[in-house]
Amino acid sequence: MNTNLIGKIAVFTATGQPLEIRSYTVPALQAGEVLVENLYTTLCGSDLHTFCGVRQEKTPSVLGHEIVGRIVAIDEQHGGYDHAGQPLRTGDIVTWSIFASDPQSTLATQGMPQKGDGLFKYGHAQLCGEDIFHGGLAEYCILKPYTAILRIPDELPLPVAATINCAVATVAGALRLAGSLRDKKVLITGMGLLGMVCAAMCKDAGASSVAAADISEVRLQRSIQFGVDRLINLQADEGNAMQKTIDVVFDMSGSPDAMEMGLDTLSTGGIAIWVGAVFNARKLQVDAESIIRRLVTIKGLHNYNYDDLQHALNFLLRNFNNYPFDGIVEKEFPLSEAQQAFDYALDNKPLRVGIKIGE
Repeated sequence: MNTNLIGKIAVFTATGQPLEIRSYTVPALQAGEVLVENLYTTLCGSDLHTFCGVRQEKTPSVLGHEIVGRIVAIDEQHGGYDHAGQPLRTGDIVTWSIFASDPQSTLATQGMPQKGDGLFKYGHAQLCGEDIFHGGLAEYCILKPYTAILRIPDELPLPVAATINCAVATVAGALRLAGSLRDKKVLITGMGLLGMVCAAMCKDAGASSVAAADISEVRLQRSIQFGVDRLINLQADEGNAMQKTIDVVFDMSGSPDAMEMGLDTLSTGGIAIWVGAVFNARKLQVDAESIIRRLVTIKGLHNYNYDDLQHALNFLLRNFNNYPFDGIVEKEFPLSEAQQAFDYALDNKPLRVGIKIGE
């Protein structure tokens, strides 16, 4: 299938180097692929970490994985349906899993397709030959076979929909690991977008109370709008007041200090879900005897599975008007100003910066 299209890409070449806007011919689709015109991309924390060199990825690459777009073409060998079983057609607005992998591999069949064989991750891969349209900072993205695609209803705003396939789906995975939150006391450490979404999702899941911990008073105050009942300023060392009172603690910060504090807040039988530590940091100091005697469980999550992606969409469709999700993108840039978007994100630390690509 020949597309005869030319698409622009904001290419990341190396830490400290400006993004380069380049144009490439969109290659013909291979068996089972889907061509999408990117409409909107939000800059995730991992994009910023790669841009700054905190995370190391092969370059040159095209960053951005929180994407929503419009289907341009579907190869005839694609099944023709999204993950929910709805028919896919050209013109449909869609998002998709951050990864593609072999659905028959051992880890995939065990509910961990994000670690399955043949793993490919959008917005993280090197530009190689004609395999170049696989990130959000581009006019097009080619979806590989075994990518979970979801149609996006018209009522969901594009800046909100773009966050589904990373931030919101990751939080959905964290709640899955935690089990039932009905009438549970929850603590969330790290109130970036993951923390805000987690607060709203915990309230939606029936948590009796949600506490938020962060070093930023601005983010703590903002978290109240997402359902938080109690604020803990970690710079003021207020975490000690919650020792042995929390049922579930979610760490979205990756801070060793925050994770250690969170463990201390757990009551007997408590569960810690660690999500944020996806970059190098110091080793944690854990009181093993206390963990054992309190029957504490620690679980880690990296990315999410297909059910989490569907749960994320369902959650937003129920709640995007109940919480201020329409304000999570604090500034918007065109693709031609992708460099300025990164500069703004690093200087101002908003929940998200948006890249508006298509119309």
